[in-house]
Amino acid sequence: MPSPASLVPPSVHPSRSAAAVPGSAIRDLLRLTETPTVLSMAGGLPATELIPAQRIADATAAAVGDRELLQYTASAGLRRTRESIARHESVAPEEVLVTHGSQQALSLLAAALVDPGDVVVVDDPVYVGAMQVFASVGADIRGLPLTDGGIDVSLLGQWCADGLRPTIVHTVTAFHNPGGVSADAGRRRDLAELAERYGFWVIDDDPYGRLRFRGDMPAPTRSFGDRVITLGSASKILAPALRVGWLIAPPQVVALVERIRQSADLCGSALCQAVVGDLLDDTDWLAAHIAAVAGAYGRRANALVAALDDVFGEAIETSVPDGGMFCWARLPGVNTSSLLDAAVDNGVAYVPGQAFSVHRDLSDRLRLSFATLTEDQLCTAAGRLRAAAAAG
Repeated sequence: MPSPASLVPPSVHPSRSAAAVPGSAIRDLLRLTETPTVLSMAGGLPATELIPAQRIADATAAAVGDRELLQYTASAGLRRTRESIARHESVAPEEVLVTHGSQQALSLLAAALVDPGDVVVVDDPVYVGAMQVFASVGADIRGLPLTDGGIDVSLLGQWCADGLRPTIVHTVTAFHNPGGVSADAGRRRDLAELAERYGFWVIDDDPYGRLRFRGDMPAPTRSFGDRVITLGSASKILAPALRVGWLIAPPQVVALVERIRQSADLCGSALCQAVVGDLLDDTDWLAAHIAAVAGAYGRRANALVAALDDVFGEAIETSVPDGGMFCWARLPGVNTSSLLDAAVDNGVAYVPGQAFSVHRDLSDRLRLSFATLTEDQLCTAAGRLRAAAAAG
């Protein structure tokens, strides 16, 4: 029989790198709002009802009969899926490495390219997963204030002219999470040119770029220079559970990341990669599917922005998304972290802006995801948010 002392859980002393990683307020908030009475605009989840479950089931049934797809595969990814992604992204297969979601691609790149103390520039507000990754490798993280037109290339250029030498500049150029904004072709070109001039790598994190419901898609940042690494994902256009992402980079970067990847999980799932390759290669079906998802998100975004304008009037400032899944809003004079408990009690949830801050005061901001609620639910959610704000 174990002694009483053996029943006491052992203490855990985290490594310095583990201790440096901040928690994700977003993941914590998802647990808080897992109740049907709360209309949650907090999560960055795609709409479950728009996931092409039957098409995925058909592709899985075809793949699972191939024993080779039940084996280990190459660390860089199943060759035929690399070729499918290459066709999807208009690049060469040698520039593609398939990962366990695009978050793993970002983590592997940080491990491969960043030494402790290296400067990494990120958007401010920042994608929280990027903060966690770069903190884990001991980077000196600098927040570049986001503008209404996306990354502030002019300010970045000034920083570099004044002597800053980043190793990496990480940005979400299309339908920013959380900011909702996009960089136009001019800013993408200027960013790639800065990378060439000062010798840093751009990581263009692009899980949302295909989800455009207004306007034209600009050329990808990588088309303007050789020091751009693109991250892509099947999670937002197909299904998160497939856990297939990719990076597009010069072959020497792909080879380096492949070697680092071998120390992480050896390789991904050949089965899931084959399913994703099948769906990407079914180009007519894929185009129609993405158009349907983007169309639904566009209607939901319009409904949310209109409802917020209706119930708040001039008391709120909102971005008007042209794609993606997020609306970035400001409630002047309101601390959105303090408001959150009252909002949840009132049946609505969001992510407070301060969760995305690197250096800036974003306490009056909030991120609202319109992807997972219907248009009627979004109107109801806006009303609940207004009631909570009025009561506060």
